[in-house]
Amino acid sequence: MADYAHSDHASRSREDKARRLAAYIWARGITGPELLELPQAQQRKLARAADTNPPSTDETWQVVAQLLAEKDAWAARHPEHPAAVRAHADEKILWVKPPIRPWNT
Repeated sequence: MADYAHSDHASRSREDKARRLAAYIWARGITGPELLELPQAQQRKLARAADTNPPSTDETWQVVAQLLAEKDAWAARHPEHPAAVRAHADEKILWVKPPIRPWNT
């Protein structure tokens, strides 16, 4: 009996899903480490917002985080390229909350 999860088709499907998620997430200014720190429920909401079924394994999220790092590095090398602009960076706050600073500092 074949193990679908480790087949070539499953691998390609996982990579396609990771690319779709990474494109959506990168445009919102979310980094790989920030993505991996999100609770699973928040990750699932993020995937659904990207019109993608949420990954069933952490392995796919790891691939997404790696793709985000690669895109960040590419964008840093090509800052003038139109694809290096995060079109929806203002939406990051919807997904990743900044740390709260105490009032007395």
